[in-house]
Amino acid sequence: MDTSWRIVARTGHPDFLDLPWDRALSDWPQRLHVEVARGVHRHVVKFVECNGALYALKELPNRLAEREYRLLRRMDEEELPVVEGVGVVSRSRGLDDVLITRYLDYSLPYRTLFTHRRQAATDVRGLSDRLLDALAMLLVRLHLAGFFWGDCSLSNTLFRRDAGALAAYLVDAETGDWHAQLTNGQRAADLEVTELNVAGGLMDVQAELGLPPDPDPVETAEDLRRRYERLWEELTTEEQIAPDERYLIEARMRRLNELGFDVDEIEFVKTAQGDRLLLRTSVTEQGHHRRRLLGLTGLEAQENQARSLLNDLANLRAHLERQAGRTVPESVAAYRWLGEVFEPTVAAIPDHLRGKLEPAEVFHEVIQHKWFLSEQAGRDIGIPEAVASYMGDVLPEAPEERLVMADASEESTGWIGYG
Repeated sequence: MDTSWRIVARTGHPDFLDLPWDRALSDWPQRLHVEVARGVHRHVVKFVECNGALYALKELPNRLAEREYRLLRRMDEEELPVVEGVGVVSRSRGLDDVLITRYLDYSLPYRTLFTHRRQAATDVRGLSDRLLDALAMLLVRLHLAGFFWGDCSLSNTLFRRDAGALAAYLVDAETGDWHAQLTNGQRAADLEVTELNVAGGLMDVQAELGLPPDPDPVETAEDLRRRYERLWEELTTEEQIAPDERYLIEARMRRLNELGFDVDEIEFVKTAQGDRLLLRTSVTEQGHHRRRLLGLTGLEAQENQARSLLNDLANLRAHLERQAGRTVPESVAAYRWLGEVFEPTVAAIPDHLRGKLEPAEVFHEVIQHKWFLSEQAGRDIGIPEAVASYMGDVLPEAPEERLVMADASEESTGWIGYG
């Protein structure tokens, strides 16, 4: 069949010209496909490797692929947590168009999180709590930006480990739409769909993996709404303060920073109820600790990872100040920490174990491992000993997560979508 096609692709990626775009993805030779773990999806999705990087190809009806590509591009520009939209292929003669996205390294579909549990096998509730926190944060961030998802679910989300917590990333945006500001009704509608989808997704994984009935999937999904509403209230609530209660401003800003948000503006409005001020905060995108770590060290990390690394940097700075008997500039401490602590730790990861966890996550776990060993020994064992113990005893037991390959059980259960 003589099929014409056109590719629009971002610079910095392959041109994808050597792929057989004149054929449906399902008819491509098996040698072109890479089978990885992924979520259920209504469309045909295939993964291919190009120039050493992995890309997801999703067939969509004509013009829908272009629309989703533009949505993902804008979300990326808004610094929202989404997969990277790389390109779109427009095709003729009855073939669907194709959306190209970059595979998110070290990301895990929610089902894989339950099979890759590194905590006690019975700690399903703890994992569910982390899933809910990550999904609630993702949905709040999208809603603050004015994005209506329309089909938020565990299957349309990928998760990355983040210093003991999880960070959630949007994968599928085809039902989404931008607005100047979401109404309460739009947010409620998005939450209702999310609650139903999350309950269904948890029921599916509970049945497939034979998980215990507690926590109940329906109650868990209802808890997601409560977590979302608490977070939304913290980020958007107006407060009335008296002139002598200005310390409450600093307290509010600290709480927002702890959640990972920077405060862009603070607005004060005189009220009719006596001499009081109405405090309105305007939060910017999440990433307070991540941006601070990047500015100090040049390191990219997830938000909680960055918080953990900054805490370790602060500990080194305090140690240097005790040694020197004077204040040490933060930039000097950051330089010492990067060259003497972080980089040697990451360099100690054996080559054959580098696909286990992100370097920042490995460093966080080493710090946690050091604390555990020090508590057992009744003394500070130091970083070198902790690194040797962790690399020898802990990291080899961790599952491979940079690229999680699909296994036969996943293929047989229809676990073949992306997002």
